[in-house]
Amino acid sequence: MKGIVFTEFLDLVEDKFGMEMVDSIIEASELESEGVYTSIGTYNFSEMLSLLSNLSERTNITIDDLLLVYGEHFFSVIERSYIGLVDTYNDPIEMLASIENHIHVEVRKIYPEAELPTFIVEEKSKDLLIMVYKSSRAMYYFGLGLMNRTFKHFNTTAEITLEKIAEDGTEVRFIIRRN
Repeated sequence: MKGIVFTEFLDLVEDKFGMEMVDSIIEASELESEGVYTSIGTYNFSEMLSLLSNLSERTNITIDDLLLVYGEHFFSVIERSYIGLVDTYNDPIEMLASIENHIHVEVRKIYPEAELPTFIVEEKSKDLLIMVYKSSRAMYYFGLGLMNRTFKHFNTTAEITLEKIAEDGTEVRFIIRRN
């Protein structure tokens, strides 16, 4: 997993819970990296799971809810890191439908070895998008957070329903209906 995901997560934890919480979850997680990350480095996904678990334990916030908030936060990282990318779209459904064929292509230009989830569009119309998320990492709530912020960015709302295809969350269908 790319280091930017770790550095931004720890920045978010510091903003929301303080530096003491960052130190506490790093110490409790017994990380191979010792919690020292660079945005361009690559780190084991198990470290993110450990950080999330320890934060969840200390805050009584579910891992899914933490991932949701983190996904919403990460949208601003995308806006900063990929200047102009979001602005190439006029519509949230168009933007979300282009994750696989445009957005992930741009991400791979900067992080060629990034292990990104796959998004398969099953159905798309002006006010409906159905797509399947596939990843060995069950971080679909992170994706949901990104989707929520996408609609907020375009000053509109949507109802987003999740259907687990694989019980472990490695394959999930998102049904997105614009309000």
